Amino acid sequence: MTAAPPVTFADVRDAAARLDGVAHRTPVLTSRALDALVGAETFVKCENFQRVGAFKFRGAYNAASRLSAGQLAKGIAAYSSGNHAQAVALAARELGTTAVVLMPEDAPRAKREATAGYGAEIVTYDRYTQDRTALGEALAEERGLALIPPYDHPHVIAGQGTAALELLEETGPLDALVVPVGGGGLIAGSATAAKALHPGIRVIGVEPEAGDDTKRSLDSGARVTIPVPRTIAEGQALPTPGELTFSLNRRLVDAITLVSDDEIVAAMRFAFERLKIVLEPSGATALAALLAGRPEPRPRRIGVIASGGNVDAGRFAELIGR
Repeated sequence: MTAAPPVTFADVRDAAARLDGVAHRTPVLTSRALDALVGAETFVKCENFQRVGAFKFRGAYNAASRLSAGQLAKGIAAYSSGNHAQAVALAARELGTTAVVLMPEDAPRAKREATAGYGAEIVTYDRYTQDRTALGEALAEERGLALIPPYDHPHVIAGQGTAALELLEETGPLDALVVPVGGGGLIAGSATAAKALHPGIRVIGVEPEAGDDTKRSLDSGARVTIPVPRTIAEGQALPTPGELTFSLNRRLVDAITLVSDDEIVAAMRFAFERLKIVLEPSGATALAALLAGRPEPRPRRIGVIASGGNVDAGRFAELIGR
């Protein structure tokens, strides 16, 4: 805890400059109906309107754009359940190179098709029996590619932090920032920016109940590994936090709360019916926590990151029609 953090606010600022004109500056929505239900003034950062439909483009492009000409000539490798896959594929296309992405066999069809549509080659694996990190590293080494992991990379983390930076530039000081947690890159970057701008802000992460590896890890003071979670929030179905992300989150994150699959679906339905936006399950978990009455005590002004909207029409209808 005494060592220098792997990502600083200066890194987030630098990422913002690099992303200017490339990534979208996504809208911040407010709703009187949401404020009334939550009991606070609430600001929703809509990363479902980001390029590729999720915040992941921020970190992927920030990392890919820093590769040397020689590295770009050889191509990029990544592993992802979907959103980072799309982000790396698009970043590679923007930078004039190619991408090979390792994706689970059960990744949502819409995410697989979008990744291929951006020009990436897809290699599949079984997320429940195989180690994607080991497979991804082996794939990159075998083909001589530059590996950009989905969260445990300083440039990826700094890029993700630009979402919170933009939110706070628009809203001014907030009492709390509520962020979905998968591998921890979004909340690590967001907390880095938020605490630098407003040291008193509370940063609260949200995980699905079945995938509480970050909560367990923060509670125990060391990274904990759980079985690969089975949850509708597949973007958060990870067994352990990243090493770099955990080192930042144990410094900066104030609390982690959990949401059930039913609470996630309720948030997706609310976002569709009242906010008029489509969120994928992983993108709705922070909103789900607020609608379920967490965190307590209720802050007065709350920022919430809606992290993505990549869900196909059939799956969306199936979930909210429950």
